[in-house]
Amino acid sequence: MLQQILLTIHLLLSASIIGLVLLQRGKGADAGAGFGSGASGTVFGARGSSTFFSKTTAVLATCFFVTSLALAYMASHRAGAGAPKSLLDQVPVTVPAPVTTTVTRVPAPSSTSDLPSVPPNAPAGAPAGAPTEAPPSPPPAK
Repeated sequence: MLQQILLTIHLLLSASIIGLVLLQRGKGADAGAGFGSGASGTVFGARGSSTFFSKTTAVLATCFFVTSLALAYMASHRAGAGAPKSLLDQVPVTVPAPVTTTVTRVPAPSSTSDLPSVPPNAPAGAPAGAPTEAPPSPPPAK
């Protein structure tokens, strides 16, 4: 409940800051007043207007920063210690069943005479005793 109230105050402060910044005159607005514009010193006086708006903007900006920090603190310290902290914490984790493999050991040949013979012109990776292809013959000459 407190977080919603603080968020509402935060949004009102941000809208107020935007409104005050848009109401303030820029530095170049004083140049027009020097050439006879009579509306420059109306409500708060020529100098007081910018000072009033500047101070109000500074106060609202300070309150905006305080509410920002309070909302950040509330978001990081939620009620309920067991609550998930991120979306990734909410994904169920399934552990796959362990894979069992059996390895059959083949005894190594005791000598080179036990190895199958591979013809010298056999392609790489061909099994022993596989038939080999003869190299292609050149085309007949015309």
